[in-house]
Amino acid sequence: MTQIQLPEKVQYIIAQLEAAGFEAYAVGGCVRDSLLGRVPNDWDVTTSAKPQQVKAVFGHTIDTGIQHGTVTVMLGREGFEVTTYRIDGEYEDSRHPKEVVFTANLTEDLKRRDFTINAFAYNDRSGIVDAFDGMADLEQGVIRCVGEASERFGEDALRILRAVRFSAQLGFSIAQETREAAAVLAPNLEHISAERIQAELVKLLVSDNPDYMRDAYALGITRVILPELDAAFATPQHNPHHQYTVGEHLMQTMLHVRADKSLRIAALLHDIGKPAVRTTDEAGTDHFHGHVEESERMAADILKRLKFDNDTMAKVQKYIRYHDCKPDTNARSVRRAVNRIGAEYFAQVLAIRRADTLAQSSYERAQKLAHIDAIEALYAEIMQKKECISLRTLAVTGNDLIALGVPTGKRIGAILNQLLDEVLQNPEHNTRAFLMEKAKTLL
Repeated sequence: MTQIQLPEKVQYIIAQLEAAGFEAYAVGGCVRDSLLGRVPNDWDVTTSAKPQQVKAVFGHTIDTGIQHGTVTVMLGREGFEVTTYRIDGEYEDSRHPKEVVFTANLTEDLKRRDFTINAFAYNDRSGIVDAFDGMADLEQGVIRCVGEASERFGEDALRILRAVRFSAQLGFSIAQETREAAAVLAPNLEHISAERIQAELVKLLVSDNPDYMRDAYALGITRVILPELDAAFATPQHNPHHQYTVGEHLMQTMLHVRADKSLRIAALLHDIGKPAVRTTDEAGTDHFHGHVEESERMAADILKRLKFDNDTMAKVQKYIRYHDCKPDTNARSVRRAVNRIGAEYFAQVLAIRRADTLAQSSYERAQKLAHIDAIEALYAEIMQKKECISLRTLAVTGNDLIALGVPTGKRIGAILNQLLDEVLQNPEHNTRAFLMEKAKTLL
């Protein structure tokens, strides 16, 4: 019998429910991850006990979803969702069941789950309960719906995107019948909230296989949630610097940046404006003048539509705006670039530019990478020397200028920027004595 090491608190919850005469199991993704040797993010428990019976067994509970059978059991400061076995009634809106019926049968509960690899239950007494041959799919690396794929996707359309997300996270393929049903029912994703779409999309993008977005395109998912990407896949780049369509170039770019949310989104969207600005000259060469500005504008619209937070939007727009920035390979030029872009963004902008380069053709690639290497080395030296690259690190402040007799207002800002310009040119001049003397000449 396959043994899973349950956390002590999960074992305690199961033991307490069993002692009260009920069945209880760890269920779903936590069992799957344990079988794969991964550390589960959280542990869910399913039980034959009804919500009020669960509340009677444990001293501290929270009614997090009691109408759907879920009670959160608090052990210390840690919460565990405990859900009663249930059968979902008819789904009306590709998301919510009209009613939930509690059942005493574990298999009936597992039957309503999305994929076979998420339909495991486990406790130490019974071992693995695998009613839908999820173990075989786990071993073969397959994402397959429980029962009829069209029924599962009809119940909750988000499962169509989740199939691709799990595929990307685990490196699994999607079973043919599951793919076919996904392709047919993908239009139903229009009924799903932007917040739910966003959550699944981010998990996909920060996975080990962000380029599985290609599957989302092939299955018609992006036609609903990100139609701009469909246009990118349909746009060739007949240009010596490129070997892929715009869409495939975006997939390749994502593979070359680390799994950071804002970086991966920027990689996905950095050239999203190219289809809109593409022109072809008489020789048949494609050009994309103004694509940076158009991509930044479109990215802002996309992120707003998908309800991303302001911090993510600000970072992604900044990375896209400057992803084509190519300062000269001298410290002065790099200091100016860091000042313009922002020290907190500069390394990430270089990371996007490197990924962008690696996703292009081999034409002049060595020279491009050598240029990025040189800029990175200069940037590291500037930061190591703590050279001034913004008003924050200038050796004088507005108060110093007021003390010199400069009236408050725009003039102070103008003089400070002139002093900063001097320091960006000559970092050794960032001393209070030098800059105060310089300021006197600017009064």
